[in-house]
Amino acid sequence: MARKSNIARDKKREKLYAKYAVKRAELKELGDLEGLAKLPRNSSPTRRKNRCIETGRPRGYMRQFGLSRLSFREQAVQGNIPGVTKASW
Repeated sequence: MARKSNIARDKKREKLYAKYAVKRAELKELGDLEGLAKLPRNSSPTRRKNRCIETGRPRGYMRQFGLSRLSFREQAVQGNIPGVTKASW
């Protein structure tokens, strides 16, 4: 489980990104690099980190499901993810 502070920090970054998305797009369109530099650092979309919904784990993240590989496996074995079955041959 990720530390609560890391999860909270990423949520804060998401809020800042949403707040400044329109302004950032306008400045990019105008080519105003100085204006972009004055925006908060955490309003940049590249500073966001994909994290597992359940555990907050940043590594082994599967975008299609929003889970880490470990959480995905647990949920799939329990049958909570529709259309996913364990391979056997």
